[in-house]
Amino acid sequence: MQIPKKYLHDTFILSLLSIILFLALVCVTLVLLRFGAGGTTNGYIVQFRANLGISAFKTGSLASILSFPLYALLTATLGIILSIKVFSIRRQLALTVLCLTILLLVLAIIVSNALLVLR
Repeated sequence: MQIPKKYLHDTFILSLLSIILFLALVCVTLVLLRFGAGGTTNGYIVQFRANLGISAFKTGSLASILSFPLYALLTATLGIILSIKVFSIRRQLALTVLCLTILLLVLAIIVSNALLVLR
């Protein structure tokens, strides 16, 4: 895969790439610092189902919580690769892909933080 020269010289795209990498790093760091803090033995809360009433919280294993940093890294990587691929077609499409990647990473940070606070 060859990166277009105009892609690397576009300052707005480079700033979006920096934001994406920062958010992915924040998500990984927050989850890794938080999951070992409590030392819980009964698992982690990984789901909230509002329609179940009292048993709305579902517990899961450590692998369920560690899937959030993996998701953040995978989302950042695929968003960057996809924006490079579509940049040759249209610059605005590449910007849209990067902005949606930022939105996904922010939502991943919010959800993982909310689930880790509940345990």
